[in-house]
Amino acid sequence: MTTLPPANRFLSPRTGWTRAHWEAVADQMLDAVNQYWSPRCARIDLPGAPSRYGPVSDGLEGFARTFLLAGFRVAGGGDPALLERYAWGLAAGTDPHSPEAWPRPDELGQAKVEAASIALVLQLTKPWLWDHLGDDVRERVVEWLGTVVGQPYPPINWVWFRIVVESFLREAGGPWSTEDIEHDLALHASFRRPGGWLSDGEERAYDHYTGWALHLYPLLWTHLFDVPDSLCPQEVRRTWSDDLSRYLRDAVALTGADGSPLMQGRSLTYRFAAAAPFWVAAMTGVPGPPPGLLRRAASGVLKHFVDNGSLEPDGLLRLGWHGGWPAIRQAYSGPGSPYWAAKGMLGLALPADHPVWTDVERPLPVESKDFTRVIAAPGWLVSGNRADGIVTVVNHGTDHALPGDRRTDSPLYARLGYSTATMPPLERLVDNSVVLLNAAGAASHRAGFRTLFLHELPGSVLAGGSHGPVRWVDTGADNSPDHGSGRDGETVEGPPLLVVSVVRDGVEIRIVRVDGETDARLRLSGWPVAADTRPRAETPARCQIVVTDAHVRSSLCGLRGLDQAGVHTEGGVSPLGKFAAVPWLGTGDPVACGDVVAAAVRLDRSRVAISNPVITVRGDDVVLRWSDGLDTRITLPNP
Repeated sequence: MTTLPPANRFLSPRTGWTRAHWEAVADQMLDAVNQYWSPRCARIDLPGAPSRYGPVSDGLEGFARTFLLAGFRVAGGGDPALLERYAWGLAAGTDPHSPEAWPRPDELGQAKVEAASIALVLQLTKPWLWDHLGDDVRERVVEWLGTVVGQPYPPINWVWFRIVVESFLREAGGPWSTEDIEHDLALHASFRRPGGWLSDGEERAYDHYTGWALHLYPLLWTHLFDVPDSLCPQEVRRTWSDDLSRYLRDAVALTGADGSPLMQGRSLTYRFAAAAPFWVAAMTGVPGPPPGLLRRAASGVLKHFVDNGSLEPDGLLRLGWHGGWPAIRQAYSGPGSPYWAAKGMLGLALPADHPVWTDVERPLPVESKDFTRVIAAPGWLVSGNRADGIVTVVNHGTDHALPGDRRTDSPLYARLGYSTATMPPLERLVDNSVVLLNAAGAASHRAGFRTLFLHELPGSVLAGGSHGPVRWVDTGADNSPDHGSGRDGETVEGPPLLVVSVVRDGVEIRIVRVDGETDARLRLSGWPVAADTRPRAETPARCQIVVTDAHVRSSLCGLRGLDQAGVHTEGGVSPLGKFAAVPWLGTGDPVACGDVVAAAVRLDRSRVAISNPVITVRGDDVVLRWSDGLDTRITLPNP
């Protein structure tokens, strides 16, 4: 059990957490891994199934990622003795004749990732560690890191791993390449999207990597490697600062009142790394949310995971979300992977008298009032409900793909909805979707769709739409590593599908039109509910399904063209509970070309009666009359 100081409700009225709580969690995390050091301290060999790269790589990962946490503690005033074993490990790991020699970055891709963490902490803790290493050890560290020069790197967030390493090498008198860094900076510039967002590569890959990698490293780079002949022009720094400032306005709005980040995107096992952009803004002085709000968001995130058992009884972080749940892993995940969560503890590197630690907490947007907003880059319609503390996203722009892609839908990217209270089931159950069911009952996929529009309308109404052909994909022969994308396979083409969402007061009116001939039936599914006992299903009216547990309610109500209803329930498909249930509505017969089908989709924690609008369809015009008399008119795009 994590032992914490008493809550301080004067300084932190929302969470009760202060710097002392952060220090206690960090120290207990570091204490918990001590028994897993290898004999010469070049590895931390944590228990659990190995990654696809093997136990030696995993041990390096355990070393490098906990090194981040130890480095932050020391830089912020912690005991330099925390770095002693890491110094021994640096000596053994970079010695090619040592039985614990590390695989070099030019030999193993994962070593490129971990080299960046090592270089970052060496720079951050230079007075306590690097300056006290023997000349022979420093030479070997430079030689090991120097193998990154000229090596190929994936054109995603990995470009920053090489920039950080070569910048450290430059200051340490080692090899580095102007060409490498200029190439990688140009790639980073190509990731920039409107509103301060960045995509993790050329695809529509919007996820937490925007914050914990693509904003974190650039600003840390300018902060830690700010030498007179800096490699970063001032105008580029200003651009990055402006981007992070705008992104943070969305990031704090995407945090639930209980501290949960949005449960969307790959590498979710990094958990409270989601707090990293809040800390890097405080560290580098980026204008935007005030220090008390930055700490409120960051403390909320860490407290959420601590309160929900992410640190196991033995103090370890294991693959999972709250507690251990191995199914959340990607192919690159090993026992040490979860410790990238340490990036979310960067604030410990700041002094205790920094305003981010001393200012009074300020409420999150969802704690202040109900709100709606459009986030254009990922194509999200966002709603925050103050009474529930839940933030929901209706998605018409993110699928970890490009328009025209023919792969399957990725559960973590291509669903129509994500929230701070629900996790998309990663197998068997299909939540928040619009699918066509073929004669065999197989569901279609629509990744590769085209975003049509994202609007803010009068009356705090949001509207978004997407369109594209669906397909059925047989993925049985696709044995490629899971990196979060959809799967390839033999494909059967289906008709184009139009999906339009109109959102008000957290309720999505989902409007669907099939723009082609088909003999398939249509099915819409709602929000997933997870619990340790089977969630309870109700049918208060024809074509209305409500699924509840003690925490959330998921409801679907047919408004037009739907005559079938049910609930799918499976065990072992969600880290939030032993069982997950998804309500669905559908057509009993094949859907006709041009028919408009609609349903109300809702997620909440309240138990108040649900009031849905009346829908009228005249040609391509759809009018929604809400219970307060407001009319919302949407013209469906002509196919």
